[in-house]
Amino acid sequence: MSSLFEQTYNPDVLSCLANLSNDEVFTPPELANQMLDLLPDELWSDPNAKFLDPACKSGVFLREIAKRLIEGLEGEFPDLQERLDHIYHEQLYGIAITELTSLLSRRSLYCSKYPNGKYSIVHFDGPEGNVRFRNVKHTWANGRCIYCGAAEKEYSRDSALEQHAYEFIHSEYSRKTQNMKFDVVVGNPPYQLSDGGNNASAMPIYQKFVEQSKKLMPRYLVMITPSRWFSGGRGLDTYRDTMLHDRRIRTLVDFEDANECFPGVDMSGGVSYFLWDRDYDGDCTVVNMKNGVGTSQERDLGRYDILIRSNEAVSIVDKVCGRTSAFLASSVSSQKPFGLRTFAKPDKDGELILRWREGKGPLQRDKVTAGLDWVDKWKVIVSRVVYEHAGGTDAQGMRRVLSILEVLGPQEVCTETYIVVKTFDAESEAYNCRDYLALKFPRFLISQVASAQMVNKKSFAFVPDVDFTRSWTDEELYRKYGLTEDEISYVEAHTKEMSVGEGNAK
Repeated sequence: MSSLFEQTYNPDVLSCLANLSNDEVFTPPELANQMLDLLPDELWSDPNAKFLDPACKSGVFLREIAKRLIEGLEGEFPDLQERLDHIYHEQLYGIAITELTSLLSRRSLYCSKYPNGKYSIVHFDGPEGNVRFRNVKHTWANGRCIYCGAAEKEYSRDSALEQHAYEFIHSEYSRKTQNMKFDVVVGNPPYQLSDGGNNASAMPIYQKFVEQSKKLMPRYLVMITPSRWFSGGRGLDTYRDTMLHDRRIRTLVDFEDANECFPGVDMSGGVSYFLWDRDYDGDCTVVNMKNGVGTSQERDLGRYDILIRSNEAVSIVDKVCGRTSAFLASSVSSQKPFGLRTFAKPDKDGELILRWREGKGPLQRDKVTAGLDWVDKWKVIVSRVVYEHAGGTDAQGMRRVLSILEVLGPQEVCTETYIVVKTFDAESEAYNCRDYLALKFPRFLISQVASAQMVNKKSFAFVPDVDFTRSWTDEELYRKYGLTEDEISYVEAHTKEMSVGEGNAK
């Protein structure tokens, strides 16, 4: 009975909408259906199944679910209008993220933005139907919303302006929803909120929608979110640990390039959607999507404390971890290795040399407030920003990973634009370490963790801390860690050459 939709409005109109922002993106109908395909077929012929989209924007999920139910329940309700009344009144529910998206969602679902009007394909007594919007307020304490963490100075605004206080994750407003029993929760939640920091910094918020959805204990949960939680992302450590050890995640479909899901959206780290099955307990089928082709592997997501993105890379990391217990992550500095911010600049004179974003210059020693024991050592540093834009690959699927890799001598320090990988007493060992990190294999291992825009301490979790009294080659490393010809080919095919000293300050 999909002809009902075809006769009423263009079913592809939702694929033409401009996104609200890079953080609140509309879901293309094709992608929505790929996500719905993860659900068991029997749901579409179950008259008692209830569906919730807790972050309605275009209404595409509810619309596509309706189309499936209209066909699947034909035997249960031969009369079309009776079937529609049952589906729309008893099975489909949505919570819109803004007043505008509530109107758009109702238009998509009911063919009228007001389902109590004469143009609606079903009739409700009120103007909302089962797609509601509440103008929820943040609850402030110590400058933050106690529910979503939004910054008061950013979102305490005129009531006529959008608050971005999403009903579903503000507990005092969501209790009514919590009392309902849903078989399926599905959606594409907002991704982040400005946190009021410098340079329009933002904090993730999508994880709160996932966590709130699990509290409802539906039979199934399907959501698409950024993939940054795999290895990094501020405020995501607890969420990542919970997801990696949740044996109810049956399927995870990952897109390294977000443009495959959301054309024109620049999103570092890619996106992924998952199927959470309340009654499942087992390994997860991880599907890597590249140019429309997927490769899958059954995996224990909790094997490591980050999620190795590539199925083909798992066996390589396993071999490395099985043959060494010393990794460079234990020696890498945190942000601001010498207490110097990114905007720090050289002084007119000073006994130290400062490596900053525009080169080198003198610095007074008393400006250094951290890493004091490192000042007089040889240091290997790398830029915190990865070489590739948004952490992506080139057209051949290759990455260079590291942008700047160099050695600082004694009495040389750097700003937080860089991190210190390791320090040495001997100059030769520092240069051996630098040359080692310029090899393909170590950078390949970094890339399995540094999936977004930044390199940090955790990025070196799988990079062996080898003997730096000697130099290394990739061939020696491949033999040391027992890589097969296929595994070597995979590393070589995904990692660019990097010249030693490339990008160094003059």
